[in-house]
Amino acid sequence: MAAKGELKDIYFNKKDVDLNAYPFNLPFFINTNQISINPQVTYFVGENGSGKSTMLEAIAVACGFNPEGGSMNFNFGTRESHSPLHRHITISRGTHRHTDGYFLRSESFFNVATEIERLDYDEETDVQTSSIINSYGGVSLHQQSHGESFWALFSHRFGGNGLYILDEPEAALSPAKQMAMLLRMHELAGLRSQFLIATHSPIILAYPFATIYEFTEQGIAKRNYEQTELYQSYHNFLHNPQQMIKRLLDL
Repeated sequence: MAAKGELKDIYFNKKDVDLNAYPFNLPFFINTNQISINPQVTYFVGENGSGKSTMLEAIAVACGFNPEGGSMNFNFGTRESHSPLHRHITISRGTHRHTDGYFLRSESFFNVATEIERLDYDEETDVQTSSIINSYGGVSLHQQSHGESFWALFSHRFGGNGLYILDEPEAALSPAKQMAMLLRMHELAGLRSQFLIATHSPIILAYPFATIYEFTEQGIAKRNYEQTELYQSYHNFLHNPQQMIKRLLDL
């Protein structure tokens, strides 16, 4: 990854866009002009369809990452599905320069694993080398469980002083591994790393030094942990699961 300054602010450019067309018709774009990015960890939370993953993807693409994920060196496409939003945001950067970076899209990490194997294959000798996979722990990501391959990314590939953009990283991680991820994030943040994360996990969201943006029907609102609908939904369920089940199932 070519060294680039840490993310500071994201500005929404609304000139020459159709506000009735996706994704520009989403409330977060219509009702927001700018958001500030935490130098350590920034979270995007909200209901399905609220636009948090669309926003995260736009930032990643605007930063130069492959839309399907990977490091800056990945340049492949299985199916082009990213929105044009990246062309309508402006990113301001600070003076500190990252030397590493990665964009994780949970839904397409399988494609990244396949691309690693393709890049590590030597056609002349018909041998699968290990030059790239070594940075993920040396074991093919396809030869591990989904959760193990995700954890290999966090524990081996992320090395510090990086920009790490993660879309629903909890998708393959057990609760115990999600808590381990918080520890790994804290270690990497101490090494001047910056995280942007879209999540539905109250565990991953619990990092105490983060900025949380909740995507709502009114736009984007800055929240503390316990104000988020995500936290409140889990808290209410776990506080009295029997009562919640009775309400849900009309028992």
